[in-house]
This record gives sequence, structure tokens and C-alpha cells, in this order.
Amino acid sequence: MDPHREALQRIVSNLANKNGEIHNFIDMLNHTIKNVQVNSSNAISELDEEFDGLYSILDEMKGSMASTIQQEEARKVQALQDQLSQCSNALESSEELLELAAQSLDIKDPVEFLKAARQIKERVTMASAFRISLKPTVSDSMTHLMVDFALERRILQAVNFLPVPKAPEIDLAACLVADNCITVSWRMPEDDGRIDHFVLEYRKTNFGLPRVKDEQPWELIDYIKATEYTLSGLKFDTKYMNLRVQACNKAVAGEYSDPVTLETKAFVFSLDSTSSHLNLKVEDTYVEWDPTGGKGQEKVKGKENKSGGQNPLLKSNRSSSIRSGGPSPKRTPVNTRSSVRGSRDRFTGESYTVLGDSAVESGQHYWEVRAQKDCKSYSVGVTYRNLGKFDQLGKTNSSWCIHINNWLQTTISAKHNNKTKTLDITVPDRIGVYCDFDGGQLTFYNANSKELLYTFRTKFTQPLLPGFMIWCGGLTVSTGLQVPSAVKTLQKGENVLSGSTGSLNNTA
Repeated sequence: MDPHREALQRIVSNLANKNGEIHNFIDMLNHTIKNVQVNSSNAISELDEEFDGLYSILDEMKGSMASTIQQEEARKVQALQDQLSQCSNALESSEELLELAAQSLDIKDPVEFLKAARQIKERVTMASAFRISLKPTVSDSMTHLMVDFALERRILQAVNFLPVPKAPEIDLAACLVADNCITVSWRMPEDDGRIDHFVLEYRKTNFGLPRVKDEQPWELIDYIKATEYTLSGLKFDTKYMNLRVQACNKAVAGEYSDPVTLETKAFVFSLDSTSSHLNLKVEDTYVEWDPTGGKGQEKVKGKENKSGGQNPLLKSNRSSSIRSGGPSPKRTPVNTRSSVRGSRDRFTGESYTVLGDSAVESGQHYWEVRAQKDCKSYSVGVTYRNLGKFDQLGKTNSSWCIHINNWLQTTISAKHNNKTKTLDITVPDRIGVYCDFDGGQLTFYNANSKELLYTFRTKFTQPLLPGFMIWCGGLTVSTGLQVPSAVKTLQKGENVLSGSTGSLNNTA
């Protein structure tokens, strides 16, 4: 093709694209103009409403204050009229007495004159004219009801559009992380009586400092009226939590505060499907007894594999099982289970065991376990990595557990090194496991009441894996939990718990 024609076609194409962009921009400008007009009309309407409200308040105040003046006027006029009436009566009586006294002066008979003089004297003594006050009871001043709105006028003259709120300041020293709750406290840099509410945003992160990329989206808590808020029921499956706050008035939200980062320490693990017995179905933090012996999971060829290797039975159980929080970041893909099964049987025989995929190597950690109501037999504990494929929890010198049996009667016992101690306690709905690796302590609690069930004391010499055995039923594990404050308090009072701690001396 002629190069000039090609160049001209490119020019035509560019012009067409540019024309399209201009058309779109014109449409956007027209739309923006309409929005400006609509928003301006709304703003004027709100302005009218606000001023009408002020006028209404001023009219109401004016009426109330005018009524007060009128009431004061009526009170004073009534008092003066009462005093005027008293003076008129006194004057009338005094004039009658004066006329009588003048007539008495004309009496010639000394006896009659003396008698009349005595009567006039007595009447003068009792006359009201000599007893009334000749000073007004009230003044004519009304200055105590005068007003001066100079200050209010200056305030009204300063009325303006709402300012954008300043960014709050998070008080890091007042923030608290405990019991899988975070309490955030903040303050405004200066008093602002126009703040209507606050917005708190938070997100989980594994980075100590806030980042722009590779971060989870912010989660939002809106319409907070106080300067403190507690996020509760959190699962700490990351190392940190970023938090920030913004203030909002009636019209606009201000800038966000500088984000703060709080450490959220907790032990997080999933159940390791590659380590479980073939009779157990495992996904994330849920394990269930499978009487089929895993045969359905081994059909990875032929027609059974058309669905991508997923076991239909396992898939249906996933939708009905109980979950603990969100998905674990260390989740094992379900479709890898079949291929793993074909090459490895970590536990077999009567060791219906599954282990956690993360080990405890130091520090204090806590997790919880809930059994299904129809669960017949299960164990919860910890073990070294050297647990044999035929070994059961509590029957080796490198594993510790409590065992619950729900067959003919319900029993709970502590097991270690093939020794058992039956516990005279009620089996709880949820079991809390507290592991103090450095302190050599493994304690089991009623997770609801935090009542002590049993404590093992030893010196741990190798990393510990959470371990679970189950026969008939299912278990749900809750991880990402902090050591509860109630458990910490009980740990401080170990002398009180000595009755629930002991050596195992009965052969299992």
C-alpha cells in the first residue's frame, strides 16, 4: 500500500479516536454541569432550611422574652395599683377626719368639746393615713430586662460554610490488644463541636509498616459517636493490624489519621491433610471420621476423576461443616489430597490421627477444639514429630493429650506415656489448649468457663505439633487466638490449680 495512504489512514484513525475522546469529554462536562446545578440547588435548599431554623429559634426566643417583659409589666402595674387604692382609701378617711376636727373647733361647751377632742384623737391614732408607706413598692425601671446581642451578632456574622474536619490523632498508648479484641482510642487536635461521627478503618497485614501494594482492603466501621471503639471477635491470622480514623461533620469527611500498626500475636495453624489417617477427611481446621477408609479419595483415574479429582463426599461435607473464622492462609488445596494419598500414609492402623501444620517451638500459645455432638471418641493434645504411624496420642513418651470417650458412658482422661488418669469432671463443649513451651506446661481448659481440666508439667525438648485423634464424628479447631486474660490470671494462681495437676500412674 502507498505509504502516503497508510500515513493518511493513521491520521484519520487518530482524528477519529480524538474526536471520540472529545465527545466523551463533552458528555462528561455536560453531566458535571448538571450535577453542579443539582448540588447547588440542594445546597441552597439546605441553606434555606438552616436559616429558617435560625429564624424560627429567634422568633421563639423573641416571643418568650417579650412575654417575660409583659409579665413583669403586669406585676409592677398591679403592685402600684394596689398601693394607689390603699392611698385613695386612706386619703378619703383622712379628709373625713379633717372635716370632723374642723367642726369640733366650733363647739362652745367645754365638756362636749373635750369629748369630741378625745374621739378625734383616738381616730387619728388609728387612721390608715399615718400607717401607709408613701414610697412606691416597685420602681418604674425595666433595665433588668434589657438585652444586648452584640456578642451573638458577631457570632452570626462569623457564620460560614462548614470547614473540613482535621485528622484525628490515634493515642497509641491508650490502644489495647487483648482476648482477640482491639480497643482503639483517639482525640481531635483541637476542639470541634461540629463533629458528627467518626469512621474507623482496619486491615490485617504481615508487614510492620503500612505499604501501598500487596495489602488487603480496608474494612470499615461507620457512625462511631465516641472517641474510642473496640473491635471484638477477631481472628489474629496475621502478624499486625493497621488502623486509621477520620472525623466527619454533617457535610464532609476529613483526612484520615496517620495509620498505626498494632501487633496481633497468635498461634495460627491448619490441619495437615498430608499427615492424616486415611479414615479422616481433613480441610483447613475441620476433621471428620470417614468410615469408607479413604477409598473414595483414591479414585483419581477414569470416570471418577472427571470432576478434577475432588471427592464428591468430601465436597458435600465441606458445605455442612462448622468453620472457625475465615480461611487459613496455610490452607491445603483439597484437590492435592488424592495425589498425596497415593504416595504417603503418615498414620495407619488404629492411629486415627491428624497433626497441625505448624509447630510450637517457644512462647505461650492457645487454641480451642469443638467436637460434634455425635462424636464417639476423640483426643486433643500435642506431640513431637517422631510420633510413629501406628502410635496413638498419649501412648508414647513424646505425646500428651486428654481423651474423651462417649460410648456407653461419657468419660474424660489425661494420657501420657501409655498411662491414663481419669478425671472427675464434666466434658465441656469446647476445650481450650494452653501450651507454655518454655515453662514446660500443657494445660487444658473448659473454653467457655475457663475452668481448669488438667495440667501436664515437663521439659519440652523438641518442637510440638498440635495433635488430634477421632473416631466417629468431627472436630473443629479454632486458631489465631490469643491466650485469654482469664487463662493468664489462672496461670498466676497456680497454687490454686494444684488439685488438677498430677502424675499419671494408671496403665492405659
